[in-house]
Amino acid sequence: MERNMSAFAFYQTVARKPGRAQVKKKKRKENGAAPAETAKKRKMKKSPVDKKKVEEENREQTGDEQQCPSDGTEGVGAEMLHTLLTDLTKVNNSRERASRLFQWLICPNQAKTFFKDFWEKKPLLIKRQNPDYYQGLFSTAEFDRILRTGNVQYGVNLDVTSYTNGKRETHNPPGRALPYTVWDFYESGCSLRMLNPQAFSSTVWNVLSILQEKFGSMAGANVYLTPAGTQGFAPHYDDIEAFIVQLEGKKHWRVYNPRSEDEALPLVSSPNFSQAEIGKPVLDVVVEAGDLLYLPRGFIHQGDCLPDAHSLHITISSFQRNSWGDLLLKAMPAALEMAMEEDVEFRKGLPIDYLTFMGVQNSDREDPRRDTFLSHMEGLIKKLMSYVPVDAAVDQKAREFLHDCLPPALSEEEKSSSVYGASARWEDGEAVDVALHMNGQTKIRLIRAGVARLCSDGEAVHLYYTTENSRVYHKEEPKSIEIKAEHTDAVEFLIHNYPKFITVASLPCDSAEDKVWLAELLFEKGIIHMSEPLTTK
Repeated sequence: MERNMSAFAFYQTVARKPGRAQVKKKKRKENGAAPAETAKKRKMKKSPVDKKKVEEENREQTGDEQQCPSDGTEGVGAEMLHTLLTDLTKVNNSRERASRLFQWLICPNQAKTFFKDFWEKKPLLIKRQNPDYYQGLFSTAEFDRILRTGNVQYGVNLDVTSYTNGKRETHNPPGRALPYTVWDFYESGCSLRMLNPQAFSSTVWNVLSILQEKFGSMAGANVYLTPAGTQGFAPHYDDIEAFIVQLEGKKHWRVYNPRSEDEALPLVSSPNFSQAEIGKPVLDVVVEAGDLLYLPRGFIHQGDCLPDAHSLHITISSFQRNSWGDLLLKAMPAALEMAMEEDVEFRKGLPIDYLTFMGVQNSDREDPRRDTFLSHMEGLIKKLMSYVPVDAAVDQKAREFLHDCLPPALSEEEKSSSVYGASARWEDGEAVDVALHMNGQTKIRLIRAGVARLCSDGEAVHLYYTTENSRVYHKEEPKSIEIKAEHTDAVEFLIHNYPKFITVASLPCDSAEDKVWLAELLFEKGIIHMSEPLTTK
């Protein structure tokens, strides 16, 4: 595909060549988003991001030099994505792979500096003057291929949107999104949003499955294809950390401070805003192919295409509902339950007459009984902290994360040394090569650092894992296997020794038979692999 060829021009070369439609013939306006109600602006309690400072800092990120600063990821520079992904398969530690891939994503910035100065704080624009930097991640050609070969459903995998005269609309018809209709929508000025490209693109799947280990939180993505001279979405903010990766063409972005401290790092995304509700932008830039724009959650943004080029970008996202408050939501109910079981002070009855002086209707009354009541509540809350099961709450979050995760996109070497490379098959009327040669000297390890986690619910211990997850979000139920009490030390030993390969014989189990049995169980689930390609008896 020629670099300056529009997405629709590409489609014309591979499919049909209709006349340019000036007006959409098919009037499809279902699911139109109503204009957001005007919200009263509240005064910021902290200083907003300064526009001049943001522009100066972003100018410092611009330059032809693409070698990243040294931070333990030497050699991660302006190399092509396919070359980088190939090189990463040779990296022994999946956490190190994640760090190197993230470093490539934000190059030439150093990851340590990024997390210190920008993460959750302020936007960052990286200008590269290298339109091919992200080549291979996704393209309009792949978009078209997916429409032709994949079961793409409107509203599930694809949204058709427009934003004209201050009104945002969704035009999704029911059913499958076929090229004939999708490209007709595009040609008449609608934007296309692919909601889960990782379900269709092996490269996007690979990238996200690696990055999720960097973030410790689900890494997702949407792809946006916008015709020249149009805008597909109203101003809004999101509840995720967003990395806008420009793949083709260019887009004009305006970014605005959160309107108040209450909207900084929000828990949910905003409704659509009108232009009058959002003030002046702190960043007004054109993002071109090869550039990256990072937006912390809560920063309002809107993007429109210039008249001379279409835009294709992918937004990589993470850190949805991954805050201290979300952890406390797990921890505090359990803490209160434990406190009520173990401390009689939490079980003592409320004052008989507390309804006469407490509650909203009594909140303005001056009554010494209120002071006594509130003081007692404060004392109980302080005592409650000693009952908070922090590790158990973290495990609850971890179980949710493992359910959210994509399955690992394995290299050929990983496949050949795991259950996915087993040669068991049906041949000449019988099953052959079913038996696996595993003994005490077989060397094993987790197939990825973040592939499994040992958790307890207080009664049983389970090993949660990601290898059987779907590339479609939550298509499968959470996957786990119950671990016998006598085998928990062995599983911990295996987890803590990653990335080192250990022998089956070194597992701290009671017997040699138990060691082999446990190793084979984990192998069958794809959780571990061997140091060498598989052999059969």
